[in-house]
Amino acid sequence: MAATPEPLDLLRSPLHERHVALGAKLAPFGGWAMPVEYAAGTAAEHTAVRERVGLFDVSHLGKASVRGPGAAAYVDSVLTNSLGRIAPGQAQYTLCCAEDGGVVDDLIAYLRADDDVFLVPNAANTAAVVAILQAGAPTGVEVRDEHRDHVVLAVQGPASDAVLEDAGLPAGHPYMSFRDAAFHGGSVVVCRTGYTGERGYEVVAPVALAEPLWDALVAAGEPHGLLPAGLGARDTLRTEMGYPLHGQDIAPTITPVQARLGWAIGWDKPAFAGRDALLAERAAGPQRVLRGLRAVRRGIPRPGMRVLDAEGGELGLVTSGTFSPTLRAGIALALLDRAVGEGDEVVVDVRGRSEAFTVVRPPFVEASAR
Repeated sequence: MAATPEPLDLLRSPLHERHVALGAKLAPFGGWAMPVEYAAGTAAEHTAVRERVGLFDVSHLGKASVRGPGAAAYVDSVLTNSLGRIAPGQAQYTLCCAEDGGVVDDLIAYLRADDDVFLVPNAANTAAVVAILQAGAPTGVEVRDEHRDHVVLAVQGPASDAVLEDAGLPAGHPYMSFRDAAFHGGSVVVCRTGYTGERGYEVVAPVALAEPLWDALVAAGEPHGLLPAGLGARDTLRTEMGYPLHGQDIAPTITPVQARLGWAIGWDKPAFAGRDALLAERAAGPQRVLRGLRAVRRGIPRPGMRVLDAEGGELGLVTSGTFSPTLRAGIALALLDRAVGEGDEVVVDVRGRSEAFTVVRPPFVEASAR
């Protein structure tokens, strides 16, 4: 498969030439030209992650540092989750909310020390998250956008431990913990995180190490059946797990209460952005709730499709929808009226056809992240 010419006026990954050499199909994502799939195709890449191992370049993800006396306490006062739940050397999924409870972004916080927190937001939202943190930063706390300073490579799948070990990197540490490691004369961070539901790691490295790190992981992965994987497989994998995508399943108009992300909120904390609005919504009960849908027959849902009852009444909208390569069926996340419950049957308007779906609780497949 010939490489797709990259769109103009987009940022390029430091591994851009590697992707072109592999014949990657490139597309815009979060302001970057990123691989959607390689020669094997999305379905094969998806299956490699579920059964063996895949390698993703997710260097488009944002990176930011918050450093200085009381940095962790300051971050904790802004983001939803409680950094007090973890210790240095651990990472945490958290949210940055507006005062009305809408989600500005979801991100991973790496707690290095009380005075050092590293954040990985989504590509398109990095500037907004940094601006919010900079606006309220106390004297002595520096918030720095490091979006272009690092690459992030995700090694995901049952064989991920073996691949990292063969590449000379640490593996086997607990879920949502990270280790610093020497590599190629520099230093990288290896964290037991990922967006696929499978056991895996995300490696954060300086840009100067991008190509040697990619090459080492590809070489180490060859005996284990590793495939480079693009954003197409990343999307089908995360949808099978019911993981939300910002801009679709969570957004400035969709709160974490509606998205069933209350577990990522430190409800007992005295302060975080959006606290009052979210407490009020939780107490009253959300008017709409993010739920899973699985096709009864062959319908394949897509974002924006209407969800209806048997009489044609509006129940909500599909926020994420795809064909599940694992289940060989259509699956979706949908923001539905709160009266709709698991086990109910609904109808999705799939390009003018009424397709039956069952309301289910994600994940749609069992995986092995821990």
